[in-house]
Amino acid sequence: MSKRGRVNSNQNLKVEAHPQHPDRHQKMMKDNNLVRHLDACETMGNATAICSDKTGTLTTNRMTVVQTFLGDQHHRSVPEPKQVNPKTLELLVNAIAINSAYTSKIMPADQEGGLAKQVGNKTECGLLGFVLDLQQDYSAVRDRVPEEQLFKVYTFNSVRKSMSTVVQQRDGSFRLYSKGASEILLKKCSYIMDVHGKPRNFRPRDREEMVKQVIEPMACEGLRTICIAFRDLPSNPEPDWDNEEVIVTQLTCLTVVGIEDPVRPEVPDAIRKCQKAGICVRMVTGDNINTARAIAAKCGIIHPGEDFLCIDGKEFNRRIRNEKGEVEQERIDKVWPKLRVLARSSPTDKHTLVKGIMDSTVLELRQVVAVTGDGTNDGPALKKADVGFAMGIAGTDVAKEASDIILTDDNFSSIVKAVMWGRNVYDSISKFLQFQLTVNVVAVIVAFTGACITQDSPLKAVQMLWVNLIMDTFASLALATEPPTESLLLRKPYGRNNPLISLTMLKNILGHGVYQLIIIFSLLFIGERIFNIDSGRKAPLHSPPSEHYTIIFNTFVLMQLFNEINARKIHGERNVFDGIFSNPIFCSIVFGTLVIQVVIVQWGGKPFSCAPLSVEQWLWCLFVGVGELLWGQVIATVPSDQLPCLKEAGAAMAAVEEEEEMDEGDEEGEIDCAERELRRGQILWCRGLNRIQTQMRVVNAFRTNVYETREKTESRNSIHNFMAHPEFLINDLIHNIPLIDDTDIDEESELSRYQHHLHPALRKPPPP
Repeated sequence: MSKRGRVNSNQNLKVEAHPQHPDRHQKMMKDNNLVRHLDACETMGNATAICSDKTGTLTTNRMTVVQTFLGDQHHRSVPEPKQVNPKTLELLVNAIAINSAYTSKIMPADQEGGLAKQVGNKTECGLLGFVLDLQQDYSAVRDRVPEEQLFKVYTFNSVRKSMSTVVQQRDGSFRLYSKGASEILLKKCSYIMDVHGKPRNFRPRDREEMVKQVIEPMACEGLRTICIAFRDLPSNPEPDWDNEEVIVTQLTCLTVVGIEDPVRPEVPDAIRKCQKAGICVRMVTGDNINTARAIAAKCGIIHPGEDFLCIDGKEFNRRIRNEKGEVEQERIDKVWPKLRVLARSSPTDKHTLVKGIMDSTVLELRQVVAVTGDGTNDGPALKKADVGFAMGIAGTDVAKEASDIILTDDNFSSIVKAVMWGRNVYDSISKFLQFQLTVNVVAVIVAFTGACITQDSPLKAVQMLWVNLIMDTFASLALATEPPTESLLLRKPYGRNNPLISLTMLKNILGHGVYQLIIIFSLLFIGERIFNIDSGRKAPLHSPPSEHYTIIFNTFVLMQLFNEINARKIHGERNVFDGIFSNPIFCSIVFGTLVIQVVIVQWGGKPFSCAPLSVEQWLWCLFVGVGELLWGQVIATVPSDQLPCLKEAGAAMAAVEEEEEMDEGDEEGEIDCAERELRRGQILWCRGLNRIQTQMRVVNAFRTNVYETREKTESRNSIHNFMAHPEFLINDLIHNIPLIDDTDIDEESELSRYQHHLHPALRKPPPP
């Protein structure tokens, strides 16, 4: 069953039921996979975030035509209608209005003076806005040619990289309108409209000149270039409409427009935070290489002077495939470390890059890969990645189902919030675990040792219940409600195989445990002489509560309260009060616990085995409790890596982690039942102590499904099985590298292609 976490930038982190399955909410909240999805963001410190600018995570997704090549002239702004030949203008308006989804439209602004709303496909909305800027009415054309009168439609997908619509004219002939990626569609153009509105020959050298003089300059300015063309077809003989390659050829180019998609203002800062947090952002897009490079530079993905790689899909495949067209991991390892921009890429290229990075062994730590996507053809990459981010607004149902987290605002900055919240959740669990284990160790030793030596535990049963209430319920609320801060993005991240209990946490647990045990045993054996009171050790059975044991109980609880403040910091920070007042729940719980402790001690009487204490005794108990804060500063000065016993303990825990991974991972099919049961028995004691760790750990990186299990059995050094399809053979004649234009994809046609083309190739071949 699929689980989903939704990230909303306005509410920081919000978990909702899957939109199509609201009844899954209760099950989802109980399942530890959701927690893995959130916590996995913490390990994105040795990470790759692969995003597509087409999804709108980087850009505003509000398209506007700002430049055009029309009538043999390159206009740096939208021309006036009188500057355009009337015949060319009419053809252009018809081509844009008819050859677009009729659901795409420009709506008036909600408020006076505001921007008009773009409804539907954003690229088509940008072209419709171009028609309005030319002071023309596209709705009148659609009223004259309603959608049901369209003769034939070749919908857009990532293979053809264009959309074409055929209409029948009054004389019975046909006219085809086409739009698509400029450098691709121009290769199908044999004519171009001149300044007088007449077609002239468009030779290959003219096309090369246009690419150099028009398309490349537009792309270098970060503009997406779209070519709009048309063709007249006779009615007798009627063309073979199923032969698209013949139909969409010998076109007449009307215009090439440059569409601007501004970068979201918050994206450069978000990417900068990701890079500080150790996350390398890579952009995979279907745009022209120059357009992609310009957008990446604006976002801060690439910087001048750095050693990076920006290539297109054709060059990417040439570098990673051998002579047989098969992908080799060694070749991928030479490309991906420096790769920052992959342009003109196909869905398969995206999946290949994700799998190649995840399978790579060139770095000491395996990369955690997060992928954003919104289209149907992003499904394989989203499912393969450690973390899949789908777009809540522009995303298709296939993309949402294949993802782990849904961004409700389609914004890249929400990914940063997800990382920050993931680290915060991980730290919250670690804080609580450090505090709980310290209390457990001290309470068990005191109760056991006291019962063995004095024949009576210094901590009574009801008192232990109160201690457990502090340790479990109150402490979990106090330590798990710490709000995330941007400082979480500045520290070094945890590794995938690091144990949840770090060396610093072990040092704190042992250090504070020693301090508390020394204090408790000192009060137990010489406390009556220190305070000049009767000894509780010699009290007969069923005697009234003694001040001696009440002081021990009170001191123990106060030490836990002040140690709870120490537990707020688990990375050796000295200022344990930093940000304490930003969490009112923590302050309320600590203060409320102290008040209840006073009531229990002073008025608890026989039910709590407590005798009232004097002011002087209370001050001594508080002094010892505050000593926890001072002792914490002493512990912080001791370097964790200088304690050999902690190193050995950490190594043992890491070994157990690896044992658990092997037990739960890809070797499950190779281990017989007896051996698996034996292994479970060997690590049973560790699982008992680390129940929360087992539920919250990030090591397995969130995804447990049939797809992953099927692919994990493949050899890491073997070629990608699905890459052997003939369409992936490198051939200079194949110029139409598939384009990822997720917002322009026709869902029905893409879903069909995804099911009938990608899935059989991705399926593991049957054994010989």
